[in-house]
Amino acid sequence: MIEVTLEQIKEWIPCEIDNDYLDYTIKGVSIDSRKIEEQNLFIPFKGEHVDGHKYVVQALKDGAGAAFYQKDNAMDREISGPIIWVDDTLEALQKLAKAYLAFVKPYVVAVTGSNGKTTTKDMIESVLKPQFKVKKTQGNYNNEIGMPLTILQLDQDTEISILEMGMSGFHEIEALSRLASPDIAVITNIGESHMQDLGSRGGIAKAKSEITIGLKSQGLFIYDGDEPLLKPHVSQLMNLDLLSIGKAATNDLVCCIEKTDNTGIIFNINHEEQYELPILGEHNMKNATIAIAVGKRLNLNYETIFKNLQQVQLTGMRMEQHHTNEERLVINDAYNASPTSMKAAIDTLSSMEGRKILVLGDVLELGPNSQLMHESVGNFLDNKQIDALFTYGREARHIHHTGQAFVNYAAHTTDKSELIGSLKSYIEPQDKILIKGSRGMQLEEVVEALI
Repeated sequence: MIEVTLEQIKEWIPCEIDNDYLDYTIKGVSIDSRKIEEQNLFIPFKGEHVDGHKYVVQALKDGAGAAFYQKDNAMDREISGPIIWVDDTLEALQKLAKAYLAFVKPYVVAVTGSNGKTTTKDMIESVLKPQFKVKKTQGNYNNEIGMPLTILQLDQDTEISILEMGMSGFHEIEALSRLASPDIAVITNIGESHMQDLGSRGGIAKAKSEITIGLKSQGLFIYDGDEPLLKPHVSQLMNLDLLSIGKAATNDLVCCIEKTDNTGIIFNINHEEQYELPILGEHNMKNATIAIAVGKRLNLNYETIFKNLQQVQLTGMRMEQHHTNEERLVINDAYNASPTSMKAAIDTLSSMEGRKILVLGDVLELGPNSQLMHESVGNFLDNKQIDALFTYGREARHIHHTGQAFVNYAAHTTDKSELIGSLKSYIEPQDKILIKGSRGMQLEEVVEALI
């Protein structure tokens, strides 16, 4: 984590600091006064309902090494101590992160996409970690506050930083890309997340493509070559190395499934190199291919990448397998959802042996096309050999409406307790049960009840 003097901070960012405190050292950063650790830099923000500046004095008493303070804040302009006076605490955080990143000088891999960002980030880490000192974004620290905090957690000897970039509107990823100035930028795919804010999948493609704005000259851009909406943006790029991945033969790296079972997949790239992935889901083949491409860019050989990829461990609630005492397999894919990722999950479940039960919740933030998109998920069940469909939520009723014709049993509810009770009554030993929905639906509660 960052460990610098206030004098260094004064050199890095526009600020004012009393000369008496320039030799003070800060170690790490916190934006929560309740979680202050010794010598942390406390960064308060002015929110709609709470102004973090009122906790500065207490943070210093609790051991903070220093604190940002916004100059226009009238709360206590006469406050004394190791205060770093700035025009805007968020901008100061971002500038500090950019300066620290330039100080550490890691190789930066930036990842965005509608689906698969975190999974791809985890796979890239798995491919690189045995050979390099790697740090990646933890949790969902992928926005204008979270990403700078992630950067400030880098150790000074970090060799590779894997930064996940999220967004809900235009110009957000542009700002993150300019801050990070990545060596490699990745777009996993274009789905439907944030449709209500960006208007269309074309708008989503435009917003995601902002990740290339800060990409270093001669940097590498890896993208989903199967997605036609990205092509207009790719054609405008100059002075970059471009690498398309996908199933279509026109891609630079063509990935193809050779075998899939209840434990994972075997696939090849360009019909030459074969890889084994101990993770469910054919859709994860593209994510793994991205990780392989990053490994090759950093001069790792086939044998090393093959071995490292087999050790991959994903962040929780992403195709997470739970085997119960009655030999059931409960698959927790409940961290988030989109119509695209739901269809991929359906494909994964349909490839398994035994009785297959699908539990789907609402996909949120789809805007006025929500009904049609949920109905498309239900229609996707046609010829998928799914035995039972359980749906939960106001919007998921549209999945039930179109999907019930393609399964042996279907049930819908807006009561989670009722959902759990119905599932427990229906399931049998050796069933395969896959659970997926948007984060706000909290379907991990159903997983817990079943395991």
